[in-house]
Amino acid sequence: MPLTIPQQEIFDSKARFRTVSAGRRFGKTFLSMYEIARIARFPNKKIFYVAPSYRMGKQIIWEELKDKLIQRGWIKKINESDLTLTLKNNSRISIRSADNPDSMRGVSLDFVVLDEAAFMPQTVWSEVLRPTLSDRKGGAVFISTPRGYNWFYDLWADSTHKDNWENFQYTTVEGGNVTPEEVEDAKQDMDLKTYRQEYLASFETAGHLIYHAFEAKESIQQYDGAKPKIIHIGCDFNIDPISAVVAVKTQTGMHVIDEIVIQSSNTDELAEEILRRYSEYRVICYPDPAGSARKTSAGGRTDHTILMQYGFEVKARRRHPAVKDRINSMNKMLCNAQGERRLFIDPKCKQTITCIQKQQYKEGTMVPDKTSGYDHQNDAFGYMIEYLFPVTKQVNELQAGATERFGHF
Repeated sequence: MPLTIPQQEIFDSKARFRTVSAGRRFGKTFLSMYEIARIARFPNKKIFYVAPSYRMGKQIIWEELKDKLIQRGWIKKINESDLTLTLKNNSRISIRSADNPDSMRGVSLDFVVLDEAAFMPQTVWSEVLRPTLSDRKGGAVFISTPRGYNWFYDLWADSTHKDNWENFQYTTVEGGNVTPEEVEDAKQDMDLKTYRQEYLASFETAGHLIYHAFEAKESIQQYDGAKPKIIHIGCDFNIDPISAVVAVKTQTGMHVIDEIVIQSSNTDELAEEILRRYSEYRVICYPDPAGSARKTSAGGRTDHTILMQYGFEVKARRRHPAVKDRINSMNKMLCNAQGERRLFIDPKCKQTITCIQKQQYKEGTMVPDKTSGYDHQNDAFGYMIEYLFPVTKQVNELQAGATERFGHF
């Protein structure tokens, strides 16, 4: 049986490492056998297929892989107790399990398949399997249905902008083994989050993700537009860290091009860093509205005053907008109800990306969790986006003249 079109696209990739988020019944095992056979046809290759447990590995692929290779006349020796096939060309294929990582140490591999990688500990890859590929410059395929925003998501998302890596995402229907009608029937028996995860291969948070409209593959885009004349910067004045998100306006929205995160700092240091990076631009800052009154430096200067003394324009609400309005304005820009995306982030802004994809509401509430450390960058981001692209027009703010300007001293 030939590969389906999505399977063939993965198979044809030249990347050394490939991450695949796929819905149930996509044909992960069938694809894995093709990948293993491609490497094993060369002499003296060593290959691991790794499942979350020994039982899963034996049930999922062992019998079928063994039968296929027997039919082809490739096998010289079968070790049932060790789940290892030795081929006539002296290549070896072994089934291993993530619940026994020590059995995989101390070997050199040419290729490894991590099936249902999201259900394994990260250390199985980073501490055990990755070193086994180094001396032979081996490759790996990670293929799994998602399990929230765990390490597999991080690996999959990072694959978008790393050399020698490529990521893929396919739904159950795109796999071609299950009809759309069957998937529609399954929706009646599942909650939306489970359905999206299992059939749409969507990364769903176990809690309540705040910026749910963010999609790494769509939202992370390198900025290659024209050199801007104006730099827009959202600022959060928390001192550890003090945070800023740097963006430019585009024809449709905004593109984040830089970030500033300084530990144990203050507003003067933030302003100096902005000036060091963007002295040749007109800079507009969108800080925390409370900064118009808060005095965090000697001499009675407010945070807003400090920014203005460095020659930056300051635009801020007279009072804090509702938290939900700030969050809604962000989600609306990330992806609105029509599927339009107007807000993008350059891949070099790693802290901003991490924060926006991981901050959640406190369990059972609509209160953002501020204990994880993901809130500061998001707050800075949100002050800017809410001001420029509010959910509702702030008529009173406009009449009050919320824009403050100050030239160089």
